[in-house]
Amino acid sequence: MRLTTAGVAAKFNRPIVGRVGEEILVSPLDSVDPVRITGYKALVTADRAASDFVEEFQLPIVHSVRHFDHFRPNDVIVLNPGNGFIRTIFRPDSPNNALFITERCNSNCLMCSQPPKDVDDTQHYLDVNLQLIPFLPRSLEYLGITGGEPTLLGAGLLEVLKALKTSLPETNIHMLTNGRTFAQRAYTAVFAEAVPPRFSVGIPLYSDYAPDHDYIVQAKHAFDQTVLGIYELARFGVPVEIRVVLHRLTIPRLEALAEYIYRTFPFVPHVALMGLEPTGYAPRNWQDLWIDPLEYQDALQGAVDILYARGMNVSIYNLQLCLLPKRLWRFARRSISDWKNIFLPERQVCSVLERCGGFFQSAAKLHSPNIRAIQ
Repeated sequence: MRLTTAGVAAKFNRPIVGRVGEEILVSPLDSVDPVRITGYKALVTADRAASDFVEEFQLPIVHSVRHFDHFRPNDVIVLNPGNGFIRTIFRPDSPNNALFITERCNSNCLMCSQPPKDVDDTQHYLDVNLQLIPFLPRSLEYLGITGGEPTLLGAGLLEVLKALKTSLPETNIHMLTNGRTFAQRAYTAVFAEAVPPRFSVGIPLYSDYAPDHDYIVQAKHAFDQTVLGIYELARFGVPVEIRVVLHRLTIPRLEALAEYIYRTFPFVPHVALMGLEPTGYAPRNWQDLWIDPLEYQDALQGAVDILYARGMNVSIYNLQLCLLPKRLWRFARRSISDWKNIFLPERQVCSVLERCGGFFQSAAKLHSPNIRAIQ
């Protein structure tokens, strides 16, 4: 599913956010009167605009747009000056909307699906998200917050959270973070004051053995900071989901990690055991990370049993039912966001297709050879 495109931007120098068909006109040039058009923030067109038209036109414009057919009425898009990049940032009919906060991160995970960039994008994303929030319907059931590492936005993240607290008091909001910043009690206290009522965070923990976790996230002392961060969040009443990505480096101690999670964090409301997404850094580290899910089913089943038997809420994300023993199917969730979720041709005749989570788009070629249709 396409969410981005680009063209040639003119007549604006800061990001513009608006609804397709409401604030932003998406139209061929021959339907536009450059003098009389009113009520729009900007024009987006696939046509190439002559310089005299651009000069005469009274609104910001992105012309010569490469891809056009994915724009839908009432989708919220952001137009970027300079490079003319256009991203769809909210889709009313999708359950998988999220605020993207920053491309920076203080970890550098071996399998990161969104490789960090060392750029100061604080003001850009703060501007975009504060413009977007008023467009989000009060009835919105779920919203994600992601990055990069959101806490690197500093005071800007608190500003975003306070805006959400006012605008979306009934929305379930889930923020992905490595949790390290929350080791600072003073920050966590201020953070907890800012969060909306139905708010939680998802924090990855990859081993019960600190050197293993630190190696996977490529950051010294990350394990200690993460563990302390989880405790500090709990101290201030912020719910924490623990996430474990399943690959060759996490499987050997998976059951020990499950035991550690129960004994150390019995208060967490959810633990997610997640299949590997083959994008970002993962393909370049494939030899070190890849293990066929069929090869780790004993460890996965053991970890689920440890957590479930102790009353913890546990789920399996991103794994196909044909690779799981049937007794684990009840823990499997349809977890892949709709815009990157696919099914392989051989699965179209599968009898449990409606229950299966399918594949990441990036897994079209990088997946287990043991995928099969269940009859």
